[in-house]
Amino acid sequence: MSYSTIWDLESIFPGGSASTQLRLRIEKLQQQIAEYHKSVELWNPMSDDDYSKLESILALQGAISNGFTQCHSFITGLLSADTKDSKAKVLSNDLFSTLPSFQLAETIFTKKLADISTAKWQELVSMDAFKAIAFRLEEIRRDGNKLLSEKEENIINTLSLDGLNAWSSHYDTIVASIKIPFEEKDGSISHLSAGQAFNRMMGDPDPVVRKTLFQQWEKAWSEKAPLLTDTLNHLDGFRLATNKLHNVEDFLEEPLNYNRMKKETLNVMWQTIEANKQPFVDYLTRKAQLFGKEKMEWHDQDAPIVLGDLKEKTFTFNEAATFILENFEKFSPKMAVFSKNAFEKKWIEAEDRPDKRPGGYCTELPETKESRIFMTFGQSMNEVSTLAHELGHAFHSSVMWELPKLNREYAMNVAETASTFAELIVADATLKEAKTPEEKINLLDTKMQNAIAMFLNIHTRFIFESNFYQARQQGFVGEDEITEMMLAAQKESYQDSLGTYHPHFWASKLHFFIDSISFYNFPYTFGYLFSLGIYAYAAKQGTEFEDQYIALLQDTASMTSEELAKKHLGVDLTQPDFWQAGIDLVLNDVTQFMELTEEYLK
Repeated sequence: MSYSTIWDLESIFPGGSASTQLRLRIEKLQQQIAEYHKSVELWNPMSDDDYSKLESILALQGAISNGFTQCHSFITGLLSADTKDSKAKVLSNDLFSTLPSFQLAETIFTKKLADISTAKWQELVSMDAFKAIAFRLEEIRRDGNKLLSEKEENIINTLSLDGLNAWSSHYDTIVASIKIPFEEKDGSISHLSAGQAFNRMMGDPDPVVRKTLFQQWEKAWSEKAPLLTDTLNHLDGFRLATNKLHNVEDFLEEPLNYNRMKKETLNVMWQTIEANKQPFVDYLTRKAQLFGKEKMEWHDQDAPIVLGDLKEKTFTFNEAATFILENFEKFSPKMAVFSKNAFEKKWIEAEDRPDKRPGGYCTELPETKESRIFMTFGQSMNEVSTLAHELGHAFHSSVMWELPKLNREYAMNVAETASTFAELIVADATLKEAKTPEEKINLLDTKMQNAIAMFLNIHTRFIFESNFYQARQQGFVGEDEITEMMLAAQKESYQDSLGTYHPHFWASKLHFFIDSISFYNFPYTFGYLFSLGIYAYAAKQGTEFEDQYIALLQDTASMTSEELAKKHLGVDLTQPDFWQAGIDLVLNDVTQFMELTEEYLK
């Protein structure tokens, strides 16, 4: 079957950025917010004995949240597929202008929950109507105790539109303006978008192409660095200012609360990784040697290893879809059926063309109970893995549609579990099909790229962001200092093992500029290792694990990360044993790689 590489947004809101239905939904959203605000104002929890009003308030809150997400996902899709869609930028501003009034109502609601007496609160969460969402209500009540007055919170939320949110949007505008010139083999000059340049720079088999593009890439981001210095400083400065107003002293407190994990768990995870880094450094050095170099270059980390007469396997989009579906079927028939539906209904934007934003993502459409996946498919095994990754996200969402809205709000760290699990299925499937040592080396390397990203690249981001926040607390951080900070973080994380580094990586990495959450890094590593534990368990259970797996996913927003791991895997995340077990699985791949490549050094 032939699948489209261009997604269907018309079935969501017809007419693109000129959609009348979208405009009407935003208007309805404003009406719902006004109704919600009125209901919250009138609600007196201390005199509400049956709490029927609370049920109505929560239902309306869920409807508003679903509506906002539906509109936001659609508008984001328009901007991702065409960064020059100026009408979509206006729509985004219009949508976000509804937020302060909703956030004000949320503040009032949250503070009222926090003011309920302990005895009455216990009575409330024990009622049948609220038992299922008791964990989430407890979180809201906890957060309510940190809030300032309604007026002060409203001022902060209103200023966020032209502060935190605006600076994040400003980053997108800057990225859209980047065009990187590149001379093709026929002598013609291509002007690549940031996304196109990155894909070729990291995956092209020609080392000259990779090196040339990396030089142009660094140059392009260094030219934008003065603008991005302002952007990063004001984004994180805004966060630090609001933290201070709420008496939050540790800049990691909010990211950890959001991810529902203890700092102890985070520290143990990184400590265990640090204790195991040498084999991964050795792997990178060996890979560099296979390229005829003493040390690994930054831009060669994801480059394919092609030895002997190997013709590196490539996939058309249809071939990738077929391969993914066949292997999903072996682990989870339900995931295979779901993914086939996603291909057939054109939920995936994969075409390689100019003016698309870089990167990939999966976004929810809760009102239609669908998802959309954005990426630029480049026919390599890496893109097949990315496609599987995003389908894992979409499947995670799909098994939660029938849960209460509050119990569908899972955090980023566990969100990365289903996606990475899906990647592992595909990676192991390709390895099993390998027919020669050269092919196995190539595929082991492709699989290892994920581990290197999680243990070294993302650790770099965590070190950098931690150091930047510490410096930003003292005042504005200059461009040169930021760049030096990034260089130092890369050398620390990679144990000074690379031949070249990427000083302006801080400017090119979108994750540092996202307004919704800071430290958009450690959850990836958590999800990767957590999924390894699940994958190892699933391999022993076979298809019998499918229902257990779905049950785990359905609990991801209803308990802490530590509780989730204890309930479904019987492990303690605050101890190094669990993290070491996951790393040991990857070390087996490193050992195989080192043994298979030994003869190619002679």
